[in-house]
Order: sequence, then structure tokens, then C-alpha cells
Amino acid sequence: MLTHNDFKAEMMKRPGVRAEVERLEREEMPILDEILAARKAAGLTQAQVAERMGSTAPAVSRLEDALVTGKHSPSLATLRKYAAALGKRIEVHLV
Repeated sequence: MLTHNDFKAEMMKRPGVRAEVERLEREEMPILDEILAARKAAGLTQAQVAERMGSTAPAVSRLEDALVTGKHSPSLATLRKYAAALGKRIEVHLV
């Protein structure tokens, strides 16, 4: 039976898998890191952010998870509410 690390190593040998992991690390993970760092710096839990957004803790959890999984793309309006709950604002740049 393969361990998790063995399975991961095998999957990373596949060019498509490796390319997607590299894309996520380059494009999406920095956004998640920034969002989670901002919440931590604000000293807020997901429940506290949710209360400030007028939402629920599970919804905030799904929002944060969506940025990792890509299963759901949060709207810019939702990201603005999240940022406002942290005393931040969203900036979008095309490069």
C-alpha cells in the first residue's frame, strides 16, 4: 500500500499534475497566504470574520477553502466583504 508521500511523488511524475501544482503555487497560493495572514494579523477567527460580513463561519471556511481547491470562485463582492471585515480593501491588477 502506498503512503501519502509515495502517492504524491508518483502523481508529481505526471506532467499535467506537475504543471497544475506549479500553477497553483505560482498564481493562487500567494492569494490564500495573503488572505489567511491578514485574518491572523487582525486576530480574528472565521466566526468573527463571518459576523462582520453578515455571514456564517462555515461560509467563511468555504471561501477560504475555495481559494485552495478552485471548486468555487468567490465573487469580487464577497472578497470585498471579507477584506472589509479585516479592515482591508481589495485591489485587482492585470499584469
